[in-house]
Amino acid sequence: MPSSKTSCLREKGLLMGNNDIQLTDESIYPDETTLRAILEESYDAYKELLNLFSQNEMTHEWRYYKDGKAWLCKVLKKKKTIVWMSAWKGYIKAAIYIPTRLMDTVYALDISDETKKRIRQTTDVGKSKPCIFEIRNGEVPVDLNKVMQFKMKAK
Repeated sequence: MPSSKTSCLREKGLLMGNNDIQLTDESIYPDETTLRAILEESYDAYKELLNLFSQNEMTHEWRYYKDGKAWLCKVLKKKKTIVWMSAWKGYIKAAIYIPTRLMDTVYALDISDETKKRIRQTTDVGKSKPCIFEIRNGEVPVDLNKVMQFKMKAK
């Protein structure tokens, strides 16, 4: 049975179904309380991600995007976008867009075959391939960090 807080967040457009992107109400900024309620056990992994970004001298900002009708977190290294994050019920998605011309180099990285397969199966977006990671527990995937490091150095 959902808690009254969950029901309240659902009514405000912050919680949709289990497989829907969350944070769809433009008027409600994704603060710590809201993110904890949405991400649940994966909130600690979100905090680890923020720490990882900080260690790599990256900044992050949550912003509402009217085209996607949701709040997204853009992670930057200086002025270069490295990661996009979105909140889902119980987990967070982190997407790193790599130019398709560099994908052979990504596939040569020391990342798992499962990650490579998942990346290959994603549809290109323009001239980029999204490398999408779902963070569902308390740990940041090692492969996410490796792809992120590659994106920071890529020209």
